[in-house]
Amino acid sequence: MGKLLGTTFLKLLGWKPQHIGEFEIPKKCVVIAAPHTTYWDALIMVATFNHFKIPVKWAMKDEFMKFPLGMIFRPMGAIGINRRPKKEGEERQSMTEAIIELLNKEDELKLAISPEGTRALRKQWKTGFYYIAKGANLPIAFGFLDYAKKQSGLGGVMHLSDDMEADMVKIMDFYRNISGKRPELFSLDERYDKNKKQEISNTDSKISNEEG
Repeated sequence: MGKLLGTTFLKLLGWKPQHIGEFEIPKKCVVIAAPHTTYWDALIMVATFNHFKIPVKWAMKDEFMKFPLGMIFRPMGAIGINRRPKKEGEERQSMTEAIIELLNKEDELKLAISPEGTRALRKQWKTGFYYIAKGANLPIAFGFLDYAKKQSGLGGVMHLSDDMEADMVKIMDFYRNISGKRPELFSLDERYDKNKKQEISNTDSKISNEEG
């Protein structure tokens, strides 16, 4: 039923689900959900995963899972995260720590995370998704929504190295030519965008030559 609903929803909107390359999604992984510039993103992404019969989940604060909101979010794959101390006197867990703990307990869980963390323009991504994957020793899958081509799907799986910058550069390269519904609100992480860094370097060199 989920596949039928997802496929029908995408067809009605004129979207084409894509599975780029020869790979299988691991039983446990962190799925990047990007770009994120509108509320429609969640609906299209859920429909896409349903089309591929991939049971992807989303993490949110557990207070949003109470009635009546829980009746809306649970069918969409939401999982409530409880960060409250388990024992009196213990510090409250960060969201990253709580999600790593959850992933470590599960035998199968594909967790989608939007690195932008907001629909507004963000030139530096939240790197929690990377630390979650690294902390749980899991690969990262590239989930994407390309509104310019009306294509949504999965573009590969990456196993992380011990070089975060190199990994992040590869991630930026994948999302470089993908367009959100509102392109002006989507940006690669400028810290790891090699094209942006080269542009800045060229500008600095030009200024230096002019001053010299």
